[in-house]
Formats: sequence, C-alpha cells, structure tokens
Amino acid sequence: MPAKTTKKTSTSNAKEKITKTKIDFGKKILFASSEAVPFIKTGGLADVAGALPKALVDGGVDCRVILPLYADIKQELKDKMSYIGNVYVNLAWRYQYCGLFKAEIDGVTYYLIDNEYYFKRSGLYGYYDDGERFAFFAKAVLASIKLMGDFKPDIIHSNDWQTALIPVFLDVFFRGDDLYKEIKTVFTIHNIEFQGRYSGFMSGDVLGLPDWAREYVDFDGDVNYMKGGIERANKVTTVSQTYAQEILNSYFGFGMNNILVNRQFKLSGIINGIDVEANDPKTDKYAYQNYDLATFELKAENKLALQKDLSLPVDKNIPMIGMVGRLTHQKGLDLLSPIITKILDMGVQLVILGTGDYRYEEMLRGCQSRYPNNLRALITFSSELASKIYCASDMFLMPSKFEPCGLSQMIAMRYGSLPIVRETGGLKDTVIPYDYTTGKGTGFTFYSYNAHDLFNAVERAVGLYRDYKEDWQKIVNNAMTQDFSWRNIALRYVDLYKEL
Repeated sequence: MPAKTTKKTSTSNAKEKITKTKIDFGKKILFASSEAVPFIKTGGLADVAGALPKALVDGGVDCRVILPLYADIKQELKDKMSYIGNVYVNLAWRYQYCGLFKAEIDGVTYYLIDNEYYFKRSGLYGYYDDGERFAFFAKAVLASIKLMGDFKPDIIHSNDWQTALIPVFLDVFFRGDDLYKEIKTVFTIHNIEFQGRYSGFMSGDVLGLPDWAREYVDFDGDVNYMKGGIERANKVTTVSQTYAQEILNSYFGFGMNNILVNRQFKLSGIINGIDVEANDPKTDKYAYQNYDLATFELKAENKLALQKDLSLPVDKNIPMIGMVGRLTHQKGLDLLSPIITKILDMGVQLVILGTGDYRYEEMLRGCQSRYPNNLRALITFSSELASKIYCASDMFLMPSKFEPCGLSQMIAMRYGSLPIVRETGGLKDTVIPYDYTTGKGTGFTFYSYNAHDLFNAVERAVGLYRDYKEDWQKIVNNAMTQDFSWRNIALRYVDLYKEL
C-alpha cells in the first residue's frame, strides 16, 4: 500500500471553514431522539441528533439532546455522566422509575433517561415490547423536564416514531401544568416507512389515553405513533423538500399520505447536512493521498493505489465508479442487476461496498467472477474502505428507488466524485443535473425508475469523462464548492423555530 502523504497548499475553496457567528434565536430547544452520536448509533438518525444540535450550540442556541440510557453505551461515555434525580412515570396502569443523567460533550448538553427494565438490553430495537419501551421514553422526556433546573424548553423537537408520542402526551397529560403550557413541538420524519404501528389495545393498556384522545393515534383500528406526532405537533418536517412532496402520494407515503395531505399546512422539508470536517479529502486519515480543489490532480493517486490494492488493472485513465451503501431494493439494486454487465462492457471499473439482501450479494459475486478486471464487490462495511472509494472514484452511483435525504451523494461531491442519481427525495434536492449548454451542474440524473434510464445516465457520465476533460473539471469544481455544512442547515431550522 502506498504511503499516505499530504501536500500543504493554499486552497481557493472559501468554504473550508464555517464561521461561527451568533445565531439570532433566544429560545431553548430540547432535541429528543432514540439515538445520538457520540453515545449510540444504528443509522443516520444518530448522525442528525449529534450534528444538528451541535451546529445550533456553536451558533449560541441553547439546544440540548435527550435519549435513552442504553446498556450498549460505552463505559467511557457513561463515566462522563452525572446523576440529576428521578421521577416516576405513569404509563396506563404502570408506575415506572425514570432516572435522569446529564453529560456535556463538545459543548453540547445531553440528558439520558435511565430505566433498566426498558433499556438495559443488548441493541436498541427489535424487541417484542418496543411499543411500550418508546411510549415510556416519550412520556419520560416530558416528566424529566421537572428535573432540569433552569432549563425549560420552549420547543421540543422529536424525531421519528420512537419519539412521536411526545406531542400527543404533552397535549393530553401535561398542558394543565404551567411549566408545559407554552411549549411548542416539532416532529421530524426521517423515514416514513417505519411508523410505530401496534395493536389497537395499546391505546388504553399502554398509552393510557382517555377515550377522547384515542383518535390522535388510531389508524385503521391500530395504534400508529407517527400519526400521533403528525396530528399533534405544531410543525412537521422531513429531511428534504422533494421528500416532503413525495410522501403526500400513496407510492411514497406508506399509508400516511392522506393524513399528511390534511396537515400539509404545517409540513416542510429541510435537507440534512454532512460533517464537513470529518468528510474532507484534504484531511481524511484514510486517504492514500490527501487533496483538495486546488490540488485536484492528486486525486488520481488514490485511484492508482486502490486499483493496486484491489488487484484491478492499474490505469488512471480507466473511469472508476464507486457505490457505498446497503444492498437493498430501496438503493436501486434491482435497477442495476439487469444492466450491470452492459455497464462493465463499457470498460469501466465498478467498486461496490456494502451488505444487504443475499440475492444482490450473490449477483455481484457472480458478476465479479465473470469480470475480474472490471468489478470488485466488497461485501462488508468499513469506514476506511468507504473513504478510499470516495477518494479514488471518478463517479458515484446512487440509483435509489426512494431516498428521504441521502448523505453519500453529498460526501461524494465533496470528494470530487460526481454522483449519478435518480431524481427522488434528497437526491433531487442536492444533485444539480449537468447542463451541456451552460456548463452548470454537479452530477448526472435520471427520472424514471427504469434500468435503461439508469444506463443512459451512466453512459452520459462516462462519455463526458473520457471525451470532454475540460467540461468534466467544471462539474468537479461545481460539486466540490457546494455547501452542505450543518451550520447552513441549522439556520433553516432556526427559521422554522421562529415561525412557532
């Protein structure tokens, strides 16, 4: 493996540093999430719950995060926590202990809800009583505010079905207390497919809702936590503007579309950001060769090194397409399957990293055996390999069936790997299709969920890369100067909060 080197040079990219000026917003925000970096993570929600509050705090906003105290949180993080106190929470006929711990990390204050019956388990989700566990968490968030001293939130921002009951419980059980009378609520949908849907008996036996309030969560005879959040929150958001429109129709709405159409007046979309410090080719510790826009010619060294490590033909002129993510139908693998050999016949190198459905894993293994000089299927997950692929690839493939936001396309652009994406959700909102007449754009797109349209987009990208190097570099310049920082996104959330 070639030694990693860093060439120090000035850069013309004025967006490398995000200026930390004060945000004009004096209200207090409690950000409720079932997971948050740095404590515990299973998916992108944890990244959002770690990054957005920090961006708000860096701007001078008093935003604090609350999450469950899971057994799997690392001991070194538990050692930073201090015990505040406890209350007891009524959950229908149950009377459950709720301890509250506090920790401050990187300037952000975190509260952690302690209940060993519900949270002293391996993993976060997948238990038979998840509905009861997160109903408890939602109510415990509200009850624990009494323990937070001089921090009284003006806004509670809940996220996904695990915290969707907070606006419901606030309106039904807590509004009569002066401490809670003026609190406003925001509910963010990160993925509408997962709604917290359970048997209707839970409305009384677990949630303890009076008869008049059960309509908030009733959905076709079941209890639906997400419906409750949509009904009772003052504002509802999702993670891209396009996804906010898509979920209003039945194809994307997973049954919630009619509810959302009736509540469209309070629905909006705000794209997620990325950590521009952690995702930076100039400082990435896994890069074979660091580079930035001013030293973009050094990017080719990463391709040569990865080709050598993966035993692919070593040639910087061969177009390399990267793909990093779960191998599932949502990510467009059923579009890629019928045309993958046609793509490989174009003489490109395709490097795919991820795990998922067995049928897609086997399809990729089979193609690799037939195209040993063109395809590498890395059926695993590795942050190090992901960084190397971003650094080495010329193009990045993301033909998703649906994509609420997506982060990989934004990371790829920051690394100068031009995305090839379907126009859906956050992919449509972040990737500007290249316009041959104006030279504007940051990638290549296709609209229909159709394998031939995907192939056409790949063909356009590869053709431009091979035959029009000057135009290619213009698109790279456009992509690498996009601002996807959380600082910018935080300002959009502040505008939303101000509307309350």
